[in-house]
Amino acid sequence: MKKLTGAQIVIESLKAEGVDVIFGYPGGAILPTYDALLDSSIRHILVRHEQGATHMAEGYARVSGRPGVVLVTSGPGATNTVTGIADAYMDSTPMIVLSGQVSTSLIGNDAFQEADIVGITRPCTKHNYLIKDVNDVARIIKQAFYIAGTGRPGPVVVDIPKDVQTDEAVFKYPDKVELRGYKPTLKGNPRQIERAVEAIEKSETPLFYVGGGVQWSGAAAELTQLARGLGIPVCETLMGLGSVPASDPLCLGMLGMHGSYATNTAVCNTDCLIAIGARFDDRVTGRIADFAPNAKTIVHVDIDPSSISKNVKVDIPIVGDIKSVLSDMLEIVKSHESIGKRRPVWSKWHQQILQWQKEKPLYENNHRNGDTVSPLHVIEELHNLTKGDCIVATDVGQHQMWVAQLFPFEKPRSLLTSGGLGTMGYGLPAGIGATFAAPDRRVVVVSGDGSIQMNIQELATAVEYNVDIKIVILNNHFLGMVRQWQEKFYNTRYSYSAMAVPDFVKLADAYGARGFRIDRPAELATTMKEAFSTPGPVLIDISIPREEGVMPMIPPGGSMSEMLFA
Repeated sequence: MKKLTGAQIVIESLKAEGVDVIFGYPGGAILPTYDALLDSSIRHILVRHEQGATHMAEGYARVSGRPGVVLVTSGPGATNTVTGIADAYMDSTPMIVLSGQVSTSLIGNDAFQEADIVGITRPCTKHNYLIKDVNDVARIIKQAFYIAGTGRPGPVVVDIPKDVQTDEAVFKYPDKVELRGYKPTLKGNPRQIERAVEAIEKSETPLFYVGGGVQWSGAAAELTQLARGLGIPVCETLMGLGSVPASDPLCLGMLGMHGSYATNTAVCNTDCLIAIGARFDDRVTGRIADFAPNAKTIVHVDIDPSSISKNVKVDIPIVGDIKSVLSDMLEIVKSHESIGKRRPVWSKWHQQILQWQKEKPLYENNHRNGDTVSPLHVIEELHNLTKGDCIVATDVGQHQMWVAQLFPFEKPRSLLTSGGLGTMGYGLPAGIGATFAAPDRRVVVVSGDGSIQMNIQELATAVEYNVDIKIVILNNHFLGMVRQWQEKFYNTRYSYSAMAVPDFVKLADAYGARGFRIDRPAELATTMKEAFSTPGPVLIDISIPREEGVMPMIPPGGSMSEMLFA
């Protein structure tokens, strides 16, 4: 049988996995694989920085549901991916990072561009590999994709020495994967699911608490059907937004540090909290001891058993794939005739939540008559232009929270943002990655003047591939969220949070993109419309008030009942 080089086996293995696009940057230790890639049908997107490649792969994965693939060289090429790998790990994003490595005979000798990427990434990968034998290449890549995409998704690193890429072996791609000790539980325990339904049935004020796991499981439809069928309100984490259409009266929006008064008050008053694909992180719970203080029962559904009772002790744990568990719940609910008797009680509960919404709506005074552009109006105009039918990628900071609070996401997989790690520089490359996963959907990046500069070089990537992407910068000449914390908790001592910024319009022009600037409210609608009708990469620099705040907020270490409103 004809033998292939290890590099050719890598490419053939990727083709066998259905990979259609790779994000990468070449270098000496990965050149054999790049040479083999040139003869394949797989599309390669040349990034300007390896961190950009990882975020593009994340954006691709978040939209498509399939692992994003990154190809980089050894040493600094590999270490530049670490932030993106950690980001994917925190947000349960499936990603395969293929890194070149010095030849096996040189490993440990401090050879040129050598770095122990397996050791470096061990704490922030779902698994990683150093391949030492060309005969193992196909098997390991098959395992890497299986591990990345099953159970709780996550990143897998495969480190490939240069001599393994040039050695030869017969190529045979495995049909299946059998890994001892790795058997994700897909089917929820029937008795636990029955107990959960019984707890909901007995409750007076039930509430769904929904995280990103719902979207990774593809279970948004089942969740929406269950919530509507029962008439139980739903609050969502940052990563869960869009799981239930924002226009649905049962959808309360985001909970947690910057959640609304009504949503957080509902959490404080629920007697049965049903957590679906969420991990009870600190930005949601606030002070753990005071989280959901009236909940007699907490149900937690998650495919990752290590997440259950990790932060908050739960009463009814259900380990399994969320789509499967919710489908089983729906069947049980249909068979419980007594469930219908609870609807009048739950209707009163929902009316109470509506009353809280009226008492303290988000941004009641939104500066409509001011002479500066309010970020709230920018998001409103963004929704007017897109009718909500778009993918929004954000960076991290105030702009991220304004989008999460105010943009009504109607579909799952429509918000791309860095939740767990909070990575500035995520938005632009993630948005670019999304365009390759969904070329027919409009993609908008919302960033800040600090965040956009973290990976602004990827604007060159967008221009090279003529990516139709619109980048909205909310520019307050500050690291806005840092400034807000300094104002609230450090006596307005603005320690190095004010920032000089470049002329973003000229910078866009230098990269070959179109640039627009908006300084006054009267310019907002017309300029945004012109920018959005301009094909290709477009950057819109919008001046907003320097000391605008994201409100409400829970102070660090505080509880949901201690929200600040000004």
